[in-house]
Amino acid sequence: MDDAIFTNKRDGMRQGTPHAPIGHGHEEAEARAPSALLQAGRNCRSVSRAETATVLVDGARYFARLDACLEEARRSIVIVGWDFDASVRLRPDADGNGTMLGDRLRSLVEAHETLEIHILIWSFAVAHAPSHGMSLLFGGDWQDHPRIHLKLDRTNRFYASHHQKIVLIDGVLAFVGGIDLTVGRWDTQEHRPADERRVEADGSKARPVHDCQVALTGPVVDDLLAIAAARWQRATDAAPRFAGPATDPIAGQPDRSPDFRHVPAGIAVTDPGGGWRGPPPVRHAAWLTVDALRSARRTIYIENQYFAGALARTILPELLEAPDGPEIVVVTTRSMNGFVEQLSEGTNRDRLLRHLKRFDRHDRLRVFHPMQGPVSDPDEIFIHSKILVADDSFLRVGSTNFNNRSIGVDTECDLGLVPDTPEHRAAIRTVMARLVGEHLGADPATVLETFAETGSLIRTIDRLNGGDRRLVGFPALGSSGPQRPQLGTRLLDPIAPFGTAAWWRGRFSCS
Repeated sequence: MDDAIFTNKRDGMRQGTPHAPIGHGHEEAEARAPSALLQAGRNCRSVSRAETATVLVDGARYFARLDACLEEARRSIVIVGWDFDASVRLRPDADGNGTMLGDRLRSLVEAHETLEIHILIWSFAVAHAPSHGMSLLFGGDWQDHPRIHLKLDRTNRFYASHHQKIVLIDGVLAFVGGIDLTVGRWDTQEHRPADERRVEADGSKARPVHDCQVALTGPVVDDLLAIAAARWQRATDAAPRFAGPATDPIAGQPDRSPDFRHVPAGIAVTDPGGGWRGPPPVRHAAWLTVDALRSARRTIYIENQYFAGALARTILPELLEAPDGPEIVVVTTRSMNGFVEQLSEGTNRDRLLRHLKRFDRHDRLRVFHPMQGPVSDPDEIFIHSKILVADDSFLRVGSTNFNNRSIGVDTECDLGLVPDTPEHRAAIRTVMARLVGEHLGADPATVLETFAETGSLIRTIDRLNGGDRRLVGFPALGSSGPQRPQLGTRLLDPIAPFGTAAWWRGRFSCS
């Protein structure tokens, strides 16, 4: 990663504009080119357009929509993921039973003789991911078919993962975001603590989890198809036989009432490259984060599994210091998965919060984790989503985390939407209200109404917070203690592949 991405470029900051709530003061925003934030080659593959885009909040809604669209597939299903488990049920019943995904795919190829299925999964998922690893390694009865192709992708750099989450159907419909087709991802928006339909690979009850995926049609699907095809060819040394766009769209459209129609869109990827002989690194996702954060005038809303790393440590202070800068609200995970993750992500999150607090002299920063149930015995809701909203002028959903490895080591894929109509801006406001409302147990209309009254996302949360579903602040934001990255961060959460010049230049760590 270029050091410049973590340099405070004051001349690159926006000039001061009045601090106003989303939905007001659009004069300057409307004067700019509608898709100016998206820059092909810098922060996305190309500036394209989505004919429809629907934000699917939480796994239950995504899995149900995917199941309906799979039924319409006639030529091609392409799945690219960090993990995959054929035993998951897209529509589990009250007892957690239902048709397993692998059996579903097998029935589809048997029913339609023109249908081909390609599945490409990170090779180390067999040991590191939550799925039944042996089924990935040795296969199952469901995939014993000449038109079902499952491959493990071993092309990642050392200590890197393939983290993209993409599904393509007949070359005309795509899903992209943070949700893999694996265990521990299905949940409803209610996140009921005792929901028996949430299960892990061993059959035990899975924790409540919040996540997000987007359903897409239109030209932007071509970019996702190209990404999947390139990944497949690199992993297998064979050109894939994916179906291209058809003249007759499938019946399973993403939604009869999508959130967005005809909206400018860009696909941002991260690819560390293939070393001396492989392709050069691509870091669209990092630049898209930087450009979106610096574009915000009034409000930044972030949901992410992790909140640590050099990017947030460098970019957010310049926004917090500005007298007229935006409010910044972050919703992230409280508990980490194991000791190493606690060290590299949990400890560094707390240190980052203390660092950011030094610059928050205007009191515009809040960092929360979601909880539910009585205060005396609460249940945590695990945040796995990767979402960024800047005012009502930018929405991003994808696989990129707010840590180091996601911006230079792992492969990632994100969707960025930039409005060019008042309806698009209203849709972004509504999506954010749905997300915030879910965490507060409030309906989106109440969130939007309160936001309009207060002119502040922070004050909106303060007014609606405190019920059975609530957002809880992190103690580290108000505590004293270490602020620099944890010793060993360069090894545990590297900013670039080991041994590269960019890795050696990574001087954000005290190691």
